[in-house]
Amino acid sequence: MNLSISEQLTYSTVRIECELKTGGISTGTGFFFNFHEDTTNNTHVPVVVTNKHVIKNAAKGKLIITKANEKGEPVDTQHFTLAFDNFESFWRLHPEADVDLCAMSIAPFVNEAAKRGDKLFYIPFTKNLLPTDKHKEELTAIEDVLMIGYPNGIWDSVNNMPIFRMGTTATNPLLDYNGKKEIMIDIAAFPGSSGSPVLIFNEGCYKDKNGNMCMGANRIILLGVLFAGPQATATGEIIMTPNLLRPITVSQIPNNLGLIIKSERILEMEKLFKQ
Repeated sequence: MNLSISEQLTYSTVRIECELKTGGISTGTGFFFNFHEDTTNNTHVPVVVTNKHVIKNAAKGKLIITKANEKGEPVDTQHFTLAFDNFESFWRLHPEADVDLCAMSIAPFVNEAAKRGDKLFYIPFTKNLLPTDKHKEELTAIEDVLMIGYPNGIWDSVNNMPIFRMGTTATNPLLDYNGKKEIMIDIAAFPGSSGSPVLIFNEGCYKDKNGNMCMGANRIILLGVLFAGPQATATGEIIMTPNLLRPITVSQIPNNLGLIIKSERILEMEKLFKQ
């Protein structure tokens, strides 16, 4: 099966459903990533990355992953459900309290599924998709971005597919917004979008910083991870709401902006996982 880049991206995320200790259900987004990747020996540590607040106080959790056939091709309508008790305990948190990232190793569960005769299909992000020095020389203040996830828990449940949303950078991606390794993006970010990967995605052509058109070229850069968004209250006050899990109340009006953690911070969790 020959999958286009955009088709491959549909298999990069997973919907996270939590039963909270306080009662109720919440949803968020996770995405697959490879730590300790050694292409020479074909080894890596597969994980799912999301926000800390997505799995906070989760008594139970579910991840639904697409199955593969004997040829290793995805079977969109056949899914494998990973169900967890004490879900929060499976995640390793970014060591800095104010960095809203965490990750969970999935190798044991993929191996257990294989023992049962179920092959799973997902396409992880890798280190080589993070911004390089060459990328940074090309980037402009305004770049097209793609966010992949499950806003308000919405998804194609029959085919286990996420929702794509397009937008632009709202602040210069080369700068640290308000002095933190974060970027503001102009995109509609709703509850359930927390943990969504945000990419610079150009298929077929793009324009670099100097105005040169790069025709016939694809560009995909993992820019960061959505974790928060500013809301306007009924009194006109702007507040930053890090927990995008909860429904927006009448007194909170979304500004169609999202705040993402720069992707380089994902690598700061690699040391939490053994090679």
